[in-house]
Amino acid sequence: MRSIYERALGSDFEKLHPQIQRRFGFSSGDGKASIGRGVMEEVWHGPPYMLPFLHLGTRRNIMFPETGRDIPFTVENYAYRDELGRETVSWIRTFQTDPPRRFDAYMIYSEERDRVIDYMGTHQHLAVDMDFRVGPSGGLCLRTGAQRFYEGLVGFSFPMCFSGVADVEERYDDDVRCFRIEVSVSNRTWGRIFGYKGRFEAEWRPVGSDEIPAAILPRRTEHRE
Repeated sequence: MRSIYERALGSDFEKLHPQIQRRFGFSSGDGKASIGRGVMEEVWHGPPYMLPFLHLGTRRNIMFPETGRDIPFTVENYAYRDELGRETVSWIRTFQTDPPRRFDAYMIYSEERDRVIDYMGTHQHLAVDMDFRVGPSGGLCLRTGAQRFYEGLVGFSFPMCFSGVADVEERYDDDVRCFRIEVSVSNRTWGRIFGYKGRFEAEWRPVGSDEIPAAILPRRTEHRE
């Protein structure tokens, strides 16, 4: 079974660095998870007027106001079929700030939209279009696009003037044999919002379809894409 990222990139997937192909090339049928452990060299946020927005994000594990350098973190990627039968990959990032913070996301491949959709937060209330490309060093680059907010019976396109666009690159550094990640979220009007950059090593762990830790799964699965 092809991973959701292979489907998104098509033949360009083969242009990725072999270690990046491995990181993004597994699916629920492979019976394994990728657990990354490393250090965020820098975690930052934008001007002080961004703080209320960042504090609000902590309620659903989306963003947070803490900053710092050399912060230990983990990233847990489990591939599984959600309760709607969709191939899903978890992106659970835990930062050892004070207090510790989580950034939860769940990616699926949307047949309807013919692209990867990222459900952000504990309740999958924000669905975000994802555009992928291969970076110059064989890394995987993505940029977020249109966003939709779903909560109960409510559903609407989220105005981008009140949200941010994320630019992400994950690549493999052959010199030090580790993965590197850099994320920057910004708003066209308000400027830089939030971001981080760091390095990590990935451990592969065997896992059955019924062995996904409960703490990894979302509290609610959203069917609208």
